[in-house]
Amino acid sequence: MDCTMSLEAIIARCLEVGINCLGVADHNTLAGSLKMKEIAPFRIVPGEEILTSEGEVIGFFLDREIPSKLSMKETISLIKAQGGLVCVPHPYDRLRYSAFKDQVFDEIMPYVDIIEGFNARSLSKRNSIKAMALAHKYGKPASAGSDAHTLPEIGNAYVEMPDFNNKDEFLNALLEGKIFGSQTSPTAHFASTLNRLKKRLS
Repeated sequence: MDCTMSLEAIIARCLEVGINCLGVADHNTLAGSLKMKEIAPFRIVPGEEILTSEGEVIGFFLDREIPSKLSMKETISLIKAQGGLVCVPHPYDRLRYSAFKDQVFDEIMPYVDIIEGFNARSLSKRNSIKAMALAHKYGKPASAGSDAHTLPEIGNAYVEMPDFNNKDEFLNALLEGKIFGSQTSPTAHFASTLNRLKKRLS
């Protein structure tokens, strides 16, 4: 809804910066990541960033789209029902829909598989510090996301980790992974806003 990158351009950018595995999680749709899995010359982990009534959550290793605006518990249940992994993205970013309250974390953590410990688009370093602390508190693997909405953002955050063949191996590899990255310029958010407005007007 706020991005104009083609799948082919994303693939070219990944090859340019040396990315050989990519998690794709568009807002409230699985279609792009499934198509990417078909055409990319490297591994794609298909996902969906789903807006719930209590914030955003990502389902990875999905093969069926999950509707938005359900409760967090309902959404997590649907992710698990198809064997997916539950990831909490940018948990402390107050400028986005994923600003959970602590009691929500306590309720859902038994079902959460991954916490995004570093998000390149988060405007405050403190958010990432708190997210990493949350992952350590609950003993969850930490991931990193470029949260890229424009081509130059791809690769701003990444995890160096062992190879894997399935979701269980993915979680184990993530536990051994090392997070790298740098914060994206705040101006990138203006590009997303402009893209959203253009699509609404068209």
